[in-house]
Formats: sequence, structure tokens, C-alpha cells
Amino acid sequence: MRVRPPSRSLSRSLPLLLVLALTLVGCAAGHTSTDPTGVHDDDFGTARAFTVTEDGTLNPTPDAAAEGIWELYARIATREYAATMMSSYRVGNAPDSDTLAYVSPDPDAPGRWTLAANEAFADDRDLLTSTLVHEFAHVLSLNTTEIDADSGPCPTLAVSEGCARAGSAILDFQRQFWAAYADAPNPDNDDSAVADAFYAAHEADFVSAYAATNVVEDFAETFMTYVLETAPADASSPIGAKMAFFDAHPSWAAQATRIRTALGR
Repeated sequence: MRVRPPSRSLSRSLPLLLVLALTLVGCAAGHTSTDPTGVHDDDFGTARAFTVTEDGTLNPTPDAAAEGIWELYARIATREYAATMMSSYRVGNAPDSDTLAYVSPDPDAPGRWTLAANEAFADDRDLLTSTLVHEFAHVLSLNTTEIDADSGPCPTLAVSEGCARAGSAILDFQRQFWAAYADAPNPDNDDSAVADAFYAAHEADFVSAYAATNVVEDFAETFMTYVLETAPADASSPIGAKMAFFDAHPSWAAQATRIRTALGR
């Protein structure tokens, strides 16, 4: 999940971790002319739900606003990856919600995910782009090749999606950057007070306040920064070391290069 950055004139938005919600089931090859299904969404109130088809398009055909968000995500993830990994997509319009977007494993389609987006903030192209890169990082780092969803006791790193596999990027990241903290929030933390206190104690270690929520959000926020922003001048700084982490993982560096090209950066 990614939440709205806090305004300087308002109190801080309450961060929320990845949430599990009801998801639309199934994958259809064709399109229908019916209206999208209206579903309850805990973050957006009511959302319009779509199935992701075999070619990475949506069924039923979305309106322009919903399609624009999906097409940007498909550009970031590639349409082929979206068709393979995403089972459904939902869009809400909730200007009073702090949630910009989230991804959630689909319990009815093991190994696949739902993307949900808040179109109330879609006019801010930079914010939308960074948010969707963040959400894509969650899917890349928490899918079943990286996380064992069926494990029992976890000897590595337990997250809500399961147990991090040996050699997974999220486990490497946790061991390199989080294991030494005595005061680190747990991997599923969504308590803003805990995150705020941790960030205040270690501000120089994080690319954003939201990154201090937990290791999962730190990974996604850091990858988003690696993709979209200029590398810090001090490569030996804590943030510089996190940028170097992705340089040292060729598949992640390649994803970043591909995304930059797809976005014309």
C-alpha cells in the first residue's frame, strides 16, 4: 500500500500496511459491454471491479479514468507480467482516504494479485507514477517465487504473505538494513505512532517517513526512489547503501532500467 504524503499544513496521514480485501475472481479472455461490478472496499468505500484478461486488458471495458491508471501500471509492470500476475483490478474515488493504492494477494487465485487504486489522486501524474512503481515492487518482492505462502514456522522473515525464501530480495534487504535495529517495527507493522518514533530515531536511514513503517514498505519505497530519483551524492550514506543494494541485484537493476525506459526517463 502507499498513502498520501502528509501536507505541511495538516496533521500527518495515518499510514496503512498492505491490506487483504475481497477480490474479484477469475480471468476472462474476452470483453463484455456490462458495467463493472460495484464492490465494497475498506479503503475507498465503493470501488469498480474488473477482471484482468489473458492479454492484460480489462473486462468489462473500463472508463477513461480507470483505464488510464491501469495502462500506466501495465507500462510499469509490462502487460505480459500484469496478465500473468494480476487477477483483478479495482478503482475507487475517495478524496478523503489516505490510501493512494494497494496490492493484495488473491485468495481465490493463488500466486496472483489484485491492484486497487484511488482515482481521486490520479491527476497528479508524478504521484500516481511513483505509487504504481511502489506497488509493483510489492508484487515483485512478495510473490510466490520470493515468499513461501504455505510454510509453517518461518526461520527467515515472516510477512503477512508467508515466509521469505532463502535468497529472496526482501530477505537480503532485511538482513542488510533491518536486522541490526533493536527498535525496528515488526514486518507487518501498520501503527503510525510506532513508525513515527522509529523514523525520528533513524531519519537518515530512510528515503521517506513512510518507508520506516516496516521492512516491506521500506523495500518498496526504496526501489521506487531507485527507479525514479537521482542517486544520492554520498554513496556511503545509509540511503546510498540502499541504492547500491539494487545495483548489486542484477534482476532488480534490470527492472529499474526497463521501467525508466518505459516511462521515457
